[in-house]
Amino acid sequence: MATVAEGANGTSATAKFEKIPAIAHPLAEVPAEVAANINYHAKYSPHFSPFKFEPEQAYYASAESVRDRLVQQWNETYLQFHKVDPKQTYYLSMEYLQGRALTNAIGNLNIQDAYADALNKLGHDLEEVVEQEKDAALGNGGLGRLASCFLDSMATLNLPAWGYGLRYKYGLFKQLITKEGQKEIAEDWLEKFSPWEVVRHDVVFPVRFFGRVEVYPDGSRKWVEGEVFQALAYDVPIPGYKTKNTISLRLWEAKASSGDFNLFQFNDGQYESAAQLHSQAQQICAVLYPGDATESGKLLRLKQQFFLCSASLQDIIQRFKERKNGKDTWQWSEFPSKVAVQLNDTHPTLAIPELMRLLMDVEGLGWDEAWDVTTRTIAYTNHTVLPEALEKWSQAVMWKLLPRHMEIIDEIDKRFLEMVRVTRPDLESKLPNMCILDNNPEKPVVRMANLCVVSAHTVNGVAQLHSDILKAELFADYVSVWPSKLQNKTNGITPRRWLRFCNPELSNIITKWLKSEQWVTNLDLLVGLRQFADNADLQEEWASAKMASKQRLAQYILRVTGVRIDPNSLFDIQVKRIHEYKRQLMNILGAIYRYKKLKEMSPDERKNTTPRTIMIGGKAFATYTNAKRIVKLVNDVGDVVNTDPEVNSYLKVVFVPNYNVSVAELLIPGSELSQHISTAGMEASGTSNMKFSLNGCLIIGTLDGANVEIREEIGEENFFLFGATADQVPKLRQDRENGLFKPDPRFEEAKQFIRSGAFGSYDYNPLLDSLEGNSGYGRGDYFLVGHDFPSYMDAQESVDAAYKDRKKWLKMSILSTAGSGKFSSDRTISQYAKEIWNIEECRVPSL
Repeated sequence: MATVAEGANGTSATAKFEKIPAIAHPLAEVPAEVAANINYHAKYSPHFSPFKFEPEQAYYASAESVRDRLVQQWNETYLQFHKVDPKQTYYLSMEYLQGRALTNAIGNLNIQDAYADALNKLGHDLEEVVEQEKDAALGNGGLGRLASCFLDSMATLNLPAWGYGLRYKYGLFKQLITKEGQKEIAEDWLEKFSPWEVVRHDVVFPVRFFGRVEVYPDGSRKWVEGEVFQALAYDVPIPGYKTKNTISLRLWEAKASSGDFNLFQFNDGQYESAAQLHSQAQQICAVLYPGDATESGKLLRLKQQFFLCSASLQDIIQRFKERKNGKDTWQWSEFPSKVAVQLNDTHPTLAIPELMRLLMDVEGLGWDEAWDVTTRTIAYTNHTVLPEALEKWSQAVMWKLLPRHMEIIDEIDKRFLEMVRVTRPDLESKLPNMCILDNNPEKPVVRMANLCVVSAHTVNGVAQLHSDILKAELFADYVSVWPSKLQNKTNGITPRRWLRFCNPELSNIITKWLKSEQWVTNLDLLVGLRQFADNADLQEEWASAKMASKQRLAQYILRVTGVRIDPNSLFDIQVKRIHEYKRQLMNILGAIYRYKKLKEMSPDERKNTTPRTIMIGGKAFATYTNAKRIVKLVNDVGDVVNTDPEVNSYLKVVFVPNYNVSVAELLIPGSELSQHISTAGMEASGTSNMKFSLNGCLIIGTLDGANVEIREEIGEENFFLFGATADQVPKLRQDRENGLFKPDPRFEEAKQFIRSGAFGSYDYNPLLDSLEGNSGYGRGDYFLVGHDFPSYMDAQESVDAAYKDRKKWLKMSILSTAGSGKFSSDRTISQYAKEIWNIEECRVPSL
C-alpha cells in the first residue's frame, strides 16, 4: 500500500507525495514544477482510488504530465504544417513495435533529469516507475520496429509526415514458456488504458464490406449495401529529438454505431444477434495477424487490411480537400504534389484500388485521371523474397468482400497486359508471371506484390543485396519495362532508443571521447572513435560500460527465468522471430555439440575453454509447428545444461521469454556476440544486426541482408563470417536433390545426441526430419543448416579464440560501433524524403 511504501531515503512515498502541491504546470521543466504537475494529474485526472500513489499511479500521472508538453508541441506542429501547406508523407503499416513511450519521450524532450528529480521528490525512483509501462502490442518483428524507428526519424528530421496503423487490443500474443514449450496468451497492454493516445471523436469514417456494385445509366458505378463499420481515430504523439516537431501515429479502431444495436432482438432474449455488428467490429482490431487457416480467418485478415487502407485514405483525401477549400480553383492533378503514400510491405496494397474507387466513384474522376493521380502518389517497400510471404489472396474471397475493388484490379491488370503487349511484344512469354490476376482454375488468386509493382511510382528493397535480388530475380521483368522504378533504401535504426537511451554508460563514453553529443543526430560522427580503438583508457572504460550492461542483463535473466548467469562469460545472443530460415536450429545444434564436447573433456581441459552463455529469444507464430518445436528444444537443452554441475560454469543455454522492445533494450547493450545466421538471400535486411553492432557487439553471420553492408562498414576482420553465399544457394539445393550432400560428422553427432534422449523424451524426429533426405515437402534441409554447419562451428572456434585476447576483442568492439554510422534511420528517411517522397523539412520555429 502507498501508506507504507518507502521512498529512497526511508520516508514513505505517500508522505512525500502529500507535501508537494498539486498545481498544473503543463510545460514544466524544473523538477519542483514537474513534481507539482505530476501530483496535479494524480489528483485531478484520477484513474485510481484517492490517496494511493504507488509506482503504477506514479507512472500514469507522469505519463499524463509528459503528454501535456507533447500536446502543446503537437498543436504547434500541426499549426505550422497548416500554415506552410507542404507536401506530406503518409506511412501505412499493419505493424508498429513502439516499445515504452515514457523513457523515449522524456529523452527526446531532454527532460530526463527533471523527471528523475521530480519523482524522487514524490518518493519514487524513475527506473521503477518506467517499469510499470507495458509495451504497446501493435507489432511483431522487424517490420513493425522499422516503422517505429522511421517515425522517430521523421519527427527528428522535422519532416511533415504521419503514420497510420490499427489499434490492436490483444496484439500478436504474450509468450509463456511451460514444460510443453511456448504457450500463447492475449497481450494486456490495454487492460487498463494507454495514457499516450488521444481519441479523436470527430475523426470517424465509414468502412464498407461485402455488398454489391450498382451501375448507373451514365456508366458510373457505386459500391452499395453490405456491412458498414465506423473507423475511429486514436492519435499517439511522436516527439522528435531536441526539436519542437511532434508528429502523429494515427491508429484506427473499428466500431459499430448505436443504430446497429437491435433493441427489439435484445429485449426478445436474442442477445448475440442483437449485438452482432458490434461483436464483428471488435474482431477487426482484436488481434494482429489472426490465424488464416480457415475461410473466416482469411476474411478477417483481409478486412483488417482494407479497414486500415480505407480509413487512412478517406482521412488523407479529407485533409487535402480542407486545405484546398477557400482556394478559387484547384485540380485533382495537384494531389500527388501534396500527398505521398508509402506502403510498408504488401499488407496495405488495397490502398491502390481504394484510392482509385474514392477518386472515381466518390469524387467523379475518370479512369485515366484517377490512375495518373494514384500512380504518382503511391510507393511500395518490399520486405521479402520468401514466396509464402508474398501475399496472394483468393479471388473468390476478394469478390465476396470487396466487389468494387476486384473490378478495379481486373481493369488495372487488363490495361497493364495490353500496355506490355503493345510496347514490349518480346515479353509475351513472361506475362503469366507478371500479371496481377493469376487465373489458375484450381486456385485463382490476386498477387498483391505484382499489383504494387505495376501501380507504384517507386518500389524499393531494404538492403543492397535484397534490392539486387529483386532486380535480378523477383521483379526482373518489371525492371525491363520500367528501368528506374526499383531503388534500394538500406534500413536503419534510431540511435536515440537503440544507444543513447538504452545504453547510457556507453553513450556517455562516446560523447566524452568525441567531445560532442552531435553523434545522436549525426551517427556518421562515430567514425571518430576509430582513432582511439587501441587506446588503453578507452578500452578500459568501454569494458566497464559493457560489464554494467551485462550485470543488468544477468539480474533480469535471473528474475524472469530463475537461471543464474555469469557476467564474466561470453554473452552470445540470438533474438528474432523464430523461423527456419533464421536458423535458430543451427544455433541450438551448435550449443548441443559444444555441450557434448565439454562433457567429454577432463576438468583441466574445460578450464581452457571460453565460458559462454547462449541466449535465444523470439516468438514462434502460433500455427508454425516446427518453429514451436525449436522453442521447446532450446528450453529442453537449457534445462539439462544449466543443471549439469560438470559443465554449467562453462556453458549456459537460456531461452528469454516474451521477447519485445523493452527486453531488447536490456539484451542488446549486454551482448558481446550476436548471431545473424539466416540462409544467404533469405533475410531482406535485418535490423537487430544494426542494433547489436551499434552497441559494440560482434556479429557471427552469413552474407545475407544488411550483414553484407555492416561487414563492409566495420571491416571484414571484425566480423565472424561463415556459410554459403546467396548465389551459391540454388546449386547447393540442386546438389542436395541429386544426392551429392556429404554431412559433417559434427552435424551428425549433434542430431544423434538429441535422438539419444539426452534432452528428455519429447519426440524431436519431426523437427530433425526437416534436415534429412534429399527432397520432399518439409525435408531435404531447404535452409542448408547441414551445409553451413561446419563453417559455422569453425567460425565459433574463431570467436572463442578472439574472446580470450581481451585487448583484441575490445578493439573489435570499438570498431564495430565506430563503423555503424551508416545504419541510422535518419539516413534512411532522408533518402526516402529526397528520392521517393519529394518532401522537405517543415520545422516548428523556436520562440
